Amino acid sequence: MSHITTWEDAVIEDLWAAEPPAPLPAADGLFSVSAGAAHLNHGSFGAVPVPVQRVQEELRTEHELDPDGFFADLPARIAAARIRIAADLAADPDRLALVSNVTEAVAIALDTVPLRPGDRILVTDHGYGAVTGAATRRAAETGAELVVAEVPLDAPDERAVREAVLAAVDERVTVAVLDQLTSPTARLVAGPALLAELRARGVTTVVDGAHAPGMLPAPADPHADFWFGNLHKWAFAPRATGVLAVAPDWTERVRPLALSWEHDKGFPGNVEWRGTCDYTPWLAAPAGFDLLRSLDAAAVAAHNTALAAYGQRVLAERAGLPPLPGTPGVWMRAVRLPAGRCETEQEAKALMAEVWRRLATRIAVRPWAGGGVLRVSAQLYNRPGEYERLAEGLAGLLKG
Repeated sequence: MSHITTWEDAVIEDLWAAEPPAPLPAADGLFSVSAGAAHLNHGSFGAVPVPVQRVQEELRTEHELDPDGFFADLPARIAAARIRIAADLAADPDRLALVSNVTEAVAIALDTVPLRPGDRILVTDHGYGAVTGAATRRAAETGAELVVAEVPLDAPDERAVREAVLAAVDERVTVAVLDQLTSPTARLVAGPALLAELRARGVTTVVDGAHAPGMLPAPADPHADFWFGNLHKWAFAPRATGVLAVAPDWTERVRPLALSWEHDKGFPGNVEWRGTCDYTPWLAAPAGFDLLRSLDAAAVAAHNTALAAYGQRVLAERAGLPPLPGTPGVWMRAVRLPAGRCETEQEAKALMAEVWRRLATRIAVRPWAGGGVLRVSAQLYNRPGEYERLAEGLAGLLKG
């Protein structure tokens, strides 16, 4: 095919051989997403399984029956939920705090790390917009400088990505804010080898693991100074459930976004408690991991990995969109849009809206110079025909 590039020589055979997996029977009726649309963007907001929705509903009912008693018991119940969650993340519960999401977590991390004028904060051009925005604001507040490492979209493997990041590191880089798995391109960036190299250079590492919980084994990377992830994407938790893991050297220095009644107890309670908020998503989150285990996590991973690869294949074959390098075991894949399409945020949003209006399909599109990036996700409720209809519909849309 005309769009095959050099990096594809090593992986193209596997891509074109990707076949759709058989649905998992145990997943029937598990989600309440509308059947009249194709939801191929699970990686953005997730979809809470019905059994977990029910657990949260029961907690909310309990809350309203006795608000005073519910709040009185909350610190202990949050701690118990955190212990269960930490076990599923292969994390130390004493170094893990529950938060609303990674946007909150990165603000805490960057507010904790001391920065001075002349220091540099390193990010990549694959970073999530809100996280990069937090780094930009922190740099402006402290007189530090933001440095963007450009990682080629066709970087063939983890080593090439690592080399691209390290090429932007000099003696002034004091903090690196990196994705574990990138949101727009589904690539591994902050792997153990890169984190070890940065640590050796004295760089504090802040790792955005938004997509890791539920998808990657042992997702809470112990090599990072700060690591955070969302549980609502792939771990079946209700929305507004995230985690922040902090290395031992930093736990006593963590600066919560707000001072609360739990402040004097230190981390993690001083980060978790924020008064009269809705904590039911956190208390229900362990039920998501329980459900994932009951379905057989390995079977879920095999299904979603294969389906994402098949989705990328049909987008390449039927819509003629060049596939971008993927990461093994990841339930998202990306393709490149034609040059001149979706090179701005406005154009990317317009295409997503048009695909929804005309094809009843949800996708993620990220603007990129030289042609935007389209990402599809795979979850148990998705079917091969949804990707096929998207590919065929896109072929017509992109010609218009």
